[in-house]
Amino acid sequence: MNARRLDLVFAFLVAATGVTWVVGESGSAGPAAVALILGLAFAKGWLVIREFMVLRRASLLWNLIVGGWLTLVLAIIALTYWKAL
Repeated sequence: MNARRLDLVFAFLVAATGVTWVVGESGSAGPAAVALILGLAFAKGWLVIREFMVLRRASLLWNLIVGGWLTLVLAIIALTYWKAL
């Protein structure tokens, strides 16, 4: 496993968490803020799944199952937000 890649992924995860926190603390609301937060959540989830759960080496089926689960959860959250508008 490439330690440098994991360090870069970890740095991105920390930065993305910081951006999410800043958006939340600034009181930003609306579809753009929600899209940004959900987009970052997807990127963070995918990186954790691929790099730290080592799905990078798993079969395509496992990647599709876990990636589909992540996509489904975030799509349900987005749909719930959209229906509440």
